[in-house]
Amino acid sequence: MNWICVFLGGGAGSLCRYLLSQLITSPASRWPWATWTANMAGCLLIGLLTGYLGRRSDAWWALLLVTGFCGGFTTFSTFTNESLLMLRTGQLLPLALYAGGSLVLGLCAAALGYKCM
Repeated sequence: MNWICVFLGGGAGSLCRYLLSQLITSPASRWPWATWTANMAGCLLIGLLTGYLGRRSDAWWALLLVTGFCGGFTTFSTFTNESLLMLRTGQLLPLALYAGGSLVLGLCAAALGYKCM
């Protein structure tokens, strides 16, 4: 049952991530807005879910939503690849803003979500 929860949640998260990338397209922009938005929303969501589900004994909800959905929705591997591209093309200021901002704001979003629950 556990792996089914992770599988279903991951598929739903991946589909939502794909749909988000279709909604947020900025071909003229060098800033990866869809990835950044998915990561920030995922950080907030994982904080909310962890705060809420931490008080429940239903472990399968955590597997479905935290491990599965959030794991499929957030895009850390894409984030690192885009960061590497910025580094390789000499875009040091955008890289610092993107990587640093993602880390700091992601931590703040997760903490806010956890605190709200």
